[in-house]
Amino acid sequence: MSRNISALFARCFYDSLEWREKPVPTRSTHPEKRAPLLRIGILGAAGIAPAAIIRPAARRKDTVIRGVASRSRASAERYAETHGIEHAYDDYEALLADDDIDLVYVALPPSEHAQWSIAALEAGHHVLCEKPIAMNAGQALDMVDAATRAGRRFIEAFHDRYHPLSRHIDEVIASGRLGALRNVRADFSAENPFDPTSIRHVPELGGGALMDLGCYPVHWVRALAGEEPRVESASGTANPLGTDESIEARLVFPSGLVATVTASMAAGLPLNSSILIEGSDGTLAVNNMVFPSNGHSIRETVGGIERVSTVAGLTTYDHQLDAVVGALASGAPLPTEGADILGNARVIDAIYAAAGFPAR
Repeated sequence: MSRNISALFARCFYDSLEWREKPVPTRSTHPEKRAPLLRIGILGAAGIAPAAIIRPAARRKDTVIRGVASRSRASAERYAETHGIEHAYDDYEALLADDDIDLVYVALPPSEHAQWSIAALEAGHHVLCEKPIAMNAGQALDMVDAATRAGRRFIEAFHDRYHPLSRHIDEVIASGRLGALRNVRADFSAENPFDPTSIRHVPELGGGALMDLGCYPVHWVRALAGEEPRVESASGTANPLGTDESIEARLVFPSGLVATVTASMAAGLPLNSSILIEGSDGTLAVNNMVFPSNGHSIRETVGGIERVSTVAGLTTYDHQLDAVVGALASGAPLPTEGADILGNARVIDAIYAAAGFPAR
């Protein structure tokens, strides 16, 4: 395997997922409504966008990718031609000035999320912004406040939260059959050895294991607990630029639930996104939390009896876009906006502080 693992990881995990993503039939859960066409603009000619929004939009009849903006017209035009996008803009302001765009998908580095999400909201667009939402909780608050002032929706793209697997976990916990929740272990790790040219290793751009990967397990444990934790302790290892290569944190919730959250980009690690929930009466173990449509397993053990199952579903990105389309049409709240955005950002800040890393 090439030692340029950073490039390989970016290609396989974020840039397209083409080797992993399974074909999905065209489907809309709102075909009978014949909703107005949702016109989407993409900020950043990003590698994640084809899997995250371009292909999901193409599989629907009520969404279209109207345009893409890059800092250079040549880059935007190449990207638009490659992905069959009608308009290419040579700067971000030009896309935001287009009144024919309803939703802006922000696929820029985390260091630019706040500036351009706020600009998009103030220009009258709804915003779906990639995770992590911002460099810190202060920026996240500014973004949420901007959405409130503008009367527009501001949504963090935790796509996995919209897959039926997440709903299944919620239902198991709500059923009470695990008993009182006591401990949770949540991990998202994938090797991405140090590369000083990669944004995922540069602290000033929002790199780091916690920002890039660990934000997911933080979100999982907050969602299942239904309350905000206190960071009791945290530790991590740093790369030569001072970015966290690995992180571990112990979170304590008001209910008494204790969660251990881990994430690592260290060389040699297999891709893992898993959660183990331990209750007084049983356990629930789930693997491949982030991309369940590529294969996952659910192991529930209660009373000494183990049940292994899966849940059906499209890609997480298809479910996310379906939820966004539905919420924009109905006004219904989504689980990754508002207070949820602020809660996740505040926990990330607290983990970095407890682990001794400087504030972003």
